[in-house]
Order: sequence, then structure tokens, then C-alpha cells
Amino acid sequence: MKMPLTIILAVLLAAISAALFSPLTRADNARVQSLRIEDVAAPDQAPEDKPYVGKTPGEQEKIVRTYAQQPPLIPHKIDGYRIDFKKNRCLECHDVTNYKEMDAPKIGKSHFTDFNGKVQKTVSRRRYVCSQCHVPQVDAPPLVENTFQSVPAKAAKDK
Repeated sequence: MKMPLTIILAVLLAAISAALFSPLTRADNARVQSLRIEDVAAPDQAPEDKPYVGKTPGEQEKIVRTYAQQPPLIPHKIDGYRIDFKKNRCLECHDVTNYKEMDAPKIGKSHFTDFNGKVQKTVSRRRYVCSQCHVPQVDAPPLVENTFQSVPAKAAKDK
């Protein structure tokens, strides 16, 4: 007989707690807002598409890195570049066998290390999707205000 009474009291206590702490029963009756401080009922608005700044590969200067260990930024368009299980268009120019002929930056040594730290002859699957870290640039204002200042190249190398 004690078990059902305990269960009933626990359920009743949970229901009362939920009602007291529910955002709908708050004293100020404030509407729920998203982290973007917008009405959550409003439809999402994607920012307008911006074209990539670069042209075809080889026509742009390299983009200077702004902090130590930053993945290099892509200075050219990559629209339509195929990266899937069968093909990676980036490797046509940046792989160790092609980079000199294509006058392109060579893939870093870290890209050939597998999950266990073993160095492979081909690009590791964990580094195969280049656009996961390396991104092309667009001419667009920052989405949020920030005060980031680039670290001077010499200072970044000294660390």
C-alpha cells in the first residue's frame, strides 16, 4: 500500500514543480525568445547569398593567417568542387604528387595521419573533406560585432 502512495506523491510533486517553473506561468508573462533575441514564432530568414571573392585557382594571392594554427583560407571559388567518397577536387592541385606542377600549396603533413597517429601514404579520411576547415571568403560585413585583432606573424611563430 505504501508503494502506490509514494508514486502518487512523487507524480503530484513533479506536476506542481513543472507548473511552477514553466516559462508560461512566469509572473512577467514574457514571450519565449531565441538566442538571437527574435520572436521564435517568426520564420527564419537566411542571410542573402554572397558571391565568393576569389576567381579561378591561381589568380589570387594567399590570404594571410590571422592566428597561429589557423587553417589556410581558400583564396579562390570552390563552387561545384566535388568532394565525396570517390573524388576530391582539391587534391587535383594540392596533393603531394601535383602541387609543384600546379603551383599550389602542398597539403600539410598532419593530413596524412590517421585516428591512431599512424602516417599513411594517402590523405586521412578525417582530413579528407577540405571545406570542413578551409573556407573561401566572401565580401560581407561581420554578422556580430567583435574586437578581434590579428596576432603579428612573428609573435605567432614564437609561441
